[in-house]
Amino acid sequence: MGGLGSGRETHPYWPRDLRLPGYRSNERSVWSILAFLFAVSGALLAATWLLSGRGGRRLGAARRLAVCWFAVCAFIHGVIEGWFSLKYRQIPGDQAFLSQLWKEYAKGDSRYVTADNFTVCMETITAWTWGPLSAWTVVAFLQNKPYRFVLQLIVSLGQLYGDVLYFYTEYRDGFSHSDLGHPLYFWFYFIFMNSLWIVIPSILILDAWVNLSRAQRAVDLECPRASGKSKAA
Repeated sequence: MGGLGSGRETHPYWPRDLRLPGYRSNERSVWSILAFLFAVSGALLAATWLLSGRGGRRLGAARRLAVCWFAVCAFIHGVIEGWFSLKYRQIPGDQAFLSQLWKEYAKGDSRYVTADNFTVCMETITAWTWGPLSAWTVVAFLQNKPYRFVLQLIVSLGQLYGDVLYFYTEYRDGFSHSDLGHPLYFWFYFIFMNSLWIVIPSILILDAWVNLSRAQRAVDLECPRASGKSKAA
């Protein structure tokens, strides 16, 4: 399997002739890895939800959920994807917890164990740009900063663009880096988990558009000269 020579550990990734010198299979079970990911994400969601409702903040349920989303994004982009951007060459043979998490996810997209050029570049930009900006967006909404929807628009556009490229590059490769149709690896890891960064950012882009347009309309009505319109117009 995997086109590996005698004495080398076989791997579960696609394509089957993929060569991964130094690969070591995970010591942790898939369920312990997934439990960690969802437990931390759930704790962040709960903590941000509670925090966004304290101190007299007038945030509706939908807005609080959006803030929770950006908090989880800050964790996933900054910590998990940040780890990949720093350790991508060591991941196949590494047994650090986050490396094992990436080796598990790579069953749905083996580009994460081959130091694929696009994936490394995309994840590095995501980790060190959208990670900190996601955290800043959380703070901006909690403190009711006037630029909060600008941040929401910027981060969401970046996430959407990156995810579209992520899917499109794999489509052009014929979905060759996963067990096509596998219920866990392909449909859950690759399709479902990544689709969240298509659907939710699209909604938040529209939301930012509406709120920024409303704010500009108010400025235009209050200060016609600032918008290039005269009162007579």
